[in-house]
Amino acid sequence: MSETAILSPKFQIAIPAKTRAARGWQAGQVFALIPKGAGVLLMPVPERDELAGIAKGASTAGYRDRVNRI
Repeated sequence: MSETAILSPKFQIAIPAKTRAARGWQAGQVFALIPKGAGVLLMPVPERDELAGIAKGASTAGYRDRVNRI
């Protein structure tokens, strides 16, 4: 997927419809802009309820508690 967009005089970029549809992005969705070399990585910020259960079954072995910090 190699589409382009133009930065408007108001510093806005319209994301092409094919890209939005392929990613399932919706109007009003919040994104994080992460500097990456000479560019910027655009990542959707998940809703709080989407994060529920993502660490289920994660191993806590080797976890450092606040007590043993320097």
